[in-house]
Amino acid sequence: MSATPEHPATTDLSLDRLQALARAWRVDTTVTGFDGVTRDIPATTLVAVLAALGVTVDTDAEVDAALIDRELAPWRRLLPPVLVVTEGEERTFPVHLPHGEDVAVWVETEDGRNVPVPQRDEWADPREVDGQLTGRATFAVPAGLPLGWHTVGAKSGARLASCRLIVTPRRLATADVVGATRQWGLMTQLYSVRSRRSWGVGDLADLADLTAISGQEGAGWLLINPLHAAEPAPPVEPSPYLPTSRRFFHPLYIRVENVPEFAYLPAEDRTRVAELAARCSAQNTSVEAIDRDPVYAAKLEALRLVHAVEPSPWRQAAFTAFVRREGAGLRDFALWCALRERHDPDAGEWVNPDLTDDEISRYRGELADEIDFFCWLQFVCDEQLAAAQRVAADAGMGVGILHDLAVGVHRQGSDAWTLRDVLAPGVTVGAPADMYSALGQNWNQPPWHPERLAEAGYVPFRDMLRTILRHAGGIRVDHILGLFRLWWVPDGTVAADGTYVGYDHEALIGVLALEAQRAGAVVIGEDLGLFEPWVREYLADRGILGTSILWFEFDEQHDPLPVEQYRRLCLASVNTHDLPPTAGYLSGEHIRLRERLGMLDAPLEEELAADRREQRAFLALAAERGLLPERADEERTIAALYELLAASPACLLGVSLVDAVGEKRVQNQPGTTDEYPNWRVPLADADGNAVLVEDLAASRRARALFAAVAHALR
Repeated sequence: MSATPEHPATTDLSLDRLQALARAWRVDTTVTGFDGVTRDIPATTLVAVLAALGVTVDTDAEVDAALIDRELAPWRRLLPPVLVVTEGEERTFPVHLPHGEDVAVWVETEDGRNVPVPQRDEWADPREVDGQLTGRATFAVPAGLPLGWHTVGAKSGARLASCRLIVTPRRLATADVVGATRQWGLMTQLYSVRSRRSWGVGDLADLADLTAISGQEGAGWLLINPLHAAEPAPPVEPSPYLPTSRRFFHPLYIRVENVPEFAYLPAEDRTRVAELAARCSAQNTSVEAIDRDPVYAAKLEALRLVHAVEPSPWRQAAFTAFVRREGAGLRDFALWCALRERHDPDAGEWVNPDLTDDEISRYRGELADEIDFFCWLQFVCDEQLAAAQRVAADAGMGVGILHDLAVGVHRQGSDAWTLRDVLAPGVTVGAPADMYSALGQNWNQPPWHPERLAEAGYVPFRDMLRTILRHAGGIRVDHILGLFRLWWVPDGTVAADGTYVGYDHEALIGVLALEAQRAGAVVIGEDLGLFEPWVREYLADRGILGTSILWFEFDEQHDPLPVEQYRRLCLASVNTHDLPPTAGYLSGEHIRLRERLGMLDAPLEEELAADRREQRAFLALAAERGLLPERADEERTIAALYELLAASPACLLGVSLVDAVGEKRVQNQPGTTDEYPNWRVPLADADGNAVLVEDLAASRRARALFAAVAHALR
């Protein structure tokens, strides 16, 4: 039986040869665990991961043939699949052609200019490839090319080839702009922050109000959860970190009444929308779990009524221009939404269909109206995101809205279908075993295929970044270490039995820096967890900020790291969305929650005592500086921790909105699904009362924390 990702072979392959093949494809053959022990990756894992990369091997002869194919692959191409360089870099590249044949090579720049490419006088012995003597000529990337997306062309005899040439900034300039000053910002889960006008879920109008309120208090930015698209119709996945698409946005966040065509609804339709709004807004003051499904169903019904209103000529022109700009990516996404909406979710999991070109063409005609509707929803999202960023600028925010980029997408989502040619089949992304999970973690998301993404010129990655950055002051990249390597888990195995697969981090970070530079955006990498020490230095050198969380910063003796030793180019905060709010952490609520869920490894009192010991070590740092008086209450303690962080050199100080109002409940409890309302916890105060956007402007507690942080940064 051939090895497939679903059925990895348990062959008698020579392990040494198999490991050599794996390394040739940047697949790790050993892993050093959290316990410091280095172990070999099982042969079955290597076979399955290689199969996901398109290399199927059952015998030693096939392994040897695959090694030769890997070695000869560059010689079989006239040009490399892609060239990614940094500005000012002296870079050469090979051109392979029949020995003795002439070749012409040129660059067509992004603005349409033709630039000659100089050849270097470097001799390479020809070699026989597939029965033909093949030579290698060396060319140099022309000096002085501007940043951007260019094309290299080559012609040899009847052969014509081209590849992307991406010139990226050596260092993202926004890092130095942001790093020159110190500013604080607000961090929140947008869906959890409702207003009196919300439909039970925080939306893009609420986002604009949040920027106005926090901007007036001195905040320079507002970091929110990923707004990526979920399913096109209920039921929807509650986790913003498991979207169907990372390029497009979730229409759940649209404020219906702010769509211009809403003003021209017929009286009957306006009444219906008011009824839907009233029904959903009843959730706004509830502190029970947010129920997205009825809200989304109501919004879709209302938005269909608004969409039916004939637009004015300028609105139609704007929509047409938007669709043209977004191109095939938007049209394919909208087609997927229309197809997915046809399926009855209650009938079982919907598997993305493998349609022929003729079938796709037929569906585009049959579903033209639905496709137009889903394109229009993205147009509205784009407009309301732009409006929120304008409000941020008007409120004096130097950066504005920081969007969050999830690690990956749902296996049955839009991106998994429209981008299937650049995603690896039969594997998912996760994390190796650690002290918290002996089985590791499986995030159930398909990874980029490193080779196919390069062959696509990194365009899918670029297009995703452009959409997110269009109306943003910056972007937070969740698990940015995934741009260096990802833990691949073959289907049918536990996560601990996976392995790391390497990526061209210089290309991926380069594209990220280029698109951020063009958008004038700052980039923050969530660089927590296991990584090689040089990674943080590399990111900082490229102008990518890091992340420092108070409770995770220890020195070599595992004592709390003095805040003066924090990095300058980073976002520092007391907590993140993956941790309990500080009030809940200080009171041990997270321990008691795990006890109620049956997740503790030791008796409750032992766990609470151990947690308090660790907390005291950090609180002592604040007390030593006179920031934390004896018998300080919860509010003063939280403020002291943020004031402590303000003494660090970190250029960005993040204040969690949950800490500003005294919320104790965690947004996400790892290891649970239905046992806890993950990603559905609405914002509430210390007394358990719902906190609305309007309440924040008058909140004594929130304003006191904002003022304390602002004063500490002076």
